[in-house]
Amino acid sequence: MDLSLDFLIIVVKYAFLKRKKMKNIFIGRRFSLKASCILFTCLLIFCSCGTKKVNQEKKLTTNTRPNVILFYVDDLGYGDVGVYGAKGVKTPHLDALAKNGVMFTDAHCAAATCTPSRYSLLTGNYAFRRKAAVLKGDAPLLIDTASQTLPKVFQAAGYKTAVVGKWHLGLGYGDIDWNKHITPGPNEVGFDYSFLLPATGDRVPTVFVENGWVVNADPNDPIKVSYSERIDERPLGNERPDLLKQIADPQHSNTIVNGMSRIGYMTGGKSALWVDEDFPFIFTDKSKQFINESKDQPFFLFYSFHDIHVPRMPHDSFKDKSEMGPRGDAIVQVDWVVGQMVDELEKLGLIENTIIIFTSDNGPVLDDGYADQSEELLGAHQPGGIYRGGKYSAFEAGTRVPTIVSWKGEVAPKESNALVTQVDLLASMAKLVEQTVTQEVIDSEDQLAAWLGRSDQGREFMLEEAYTLAIRKGPWKYIRPVGYPTPQWLINKKVDAGLSQEDALYNLDNDPSEEINAAQSEAEIVKEMSEMLQQIVDKTTR
Repeated sequence: MDLSLDFLIIVVKYAFLKRKKMKNIFIGRRFSLKASCILFTCLLIFCSCGTKKVNQEKKLTTNTRPNVILFYVDDLGYGDVGVYGAKGVKTPHLDALAKNGVMFTDAHCAAATCTPSRYSLLTGNYAFRRKAAVLKGDAPLLIDTASQTLPKVFQAAGYKTAVVGKWHLGLGYGDIDWNKHITPGPNEVGFDYSFLLPATGDRVPTVFVENGWVVNADPNDPIKVSYSERIDERPLGNERPDLLKQIADPQHSNTIVNGMSRIGYMTGGKSALWVDEDFPFIFTDKSKQFINESKDQPFFLFYSFHDIHVPRMPHDSFKDKSEMGPRGDAIVQVDWVVGQMVDELEKLGLIENTIIIFTSDNGPVLDDGYADQSEELLGAHQPGGIYRGGKYSAFEAGTRVPTIVSWKGEVAPKESNALVTQVDLLASMAKLVEQTVTQEVIDSEDQLAAWLGRSDQGREFMLEEAYTLAIRKGPWKYIRPVGYPTPQWLINKKVDAGLSQEDALYNLDNDPSEEINAAQSEAEIVKEMSEMLQQIVDKTTR
């Protein structure tokens, strides 16, 4: 019971019990002026406290229609931001965002690779349900256009929606004709506006796609793409290393564009080819344009960075701004973009009505195909912080990523250790804008209170994906064994993958770096968590 209500009841009971002895206060059944004032004051205290409580509840349950911007960085590790302990790189804009918002210490993407984590973010379902894996540049659209998605939740609430930046969730139905309108794509899964890298910077086609059309396409120079065979005489990285800005491994040594060899083969489209160094300016300009055009109605913007994914090619404005070479400079570039976007919100008077979510699609990786000195120049910096693993890994650094939520005047600054996962953003945002989550959204939970820092209680348990499945509950983390040795390509990337042919169990409270496998001594916990994991896998409906 509320304290003010307790107080009021005590006063009223005391008054009536003593009314025979308090003739100066009570006259019969009627209160004297003095008694009336006492009880009226108590009533005001009670109503005031009650109203305050109702208003706090209202913020969580009523459609306040704030704008939402989701900054989604690629391959940014838990320790890659200043406030999370970064060394050799400064991130003043992100540090300010964290200082004025909620800085999460146990926030996760759903998977340790990009396509699966993006699928989970936008659909509210774990990626294994779709057998999602890292896609080729010409793969068909992975998301079912009939299903509910995060942008569709906002659309249903009257929001204007946009995605700008890296997509990597497939386009069309396969065998794409890049010279015609490409559909289905982001516009068919809930985005009113889209300006994309179709896949990633290290894959062809190296063109922008805006609302389904290749930007600056020339019908007299048609684009063709192949991931199986060479289709023209354009130079390849393994043939002409003298043309390269960075030497690449065999996987990334196909068609050269802008001094970088890529995965796959491409011909044509000369007028449409991108310049990697211009990404931050083009994406930010497109995002600002969308915000300005949408400022008179609520909007949702998914700003999907290419940084700090390979090839890391920061603009000259950011070169040597860190002590870690291109990877560190790309982090500085990310920080600059966030600062630009926040400045734009302030200029338009939208900052107090905009929720900003900053996070990453998976953990860090250093050597991911290009010789950019990311390992040699690392110094004392720890991309994953104290956590083991990184991108591709089932260990914590694979999915535990820097995550900040800011909403000026509404979200109180704090550090939160609530367990949260990006798969819950769909249901949480649905709660925010008063929409119903449909039955095909299996895995997303309403954790809005945790995301806004109004509760320290997040998930009770959570799944992590990385070429196997892992589950977190309380201090324990269980990693399901696999029936094969760690693939050579992961070993070549020096990834601590966490793949084992035996059960693995770690107590993260005592062993946050996952060095001590407690599976043999804690057989009952292994059994419990293994069964819980299987129940999640077998789940078919909400």
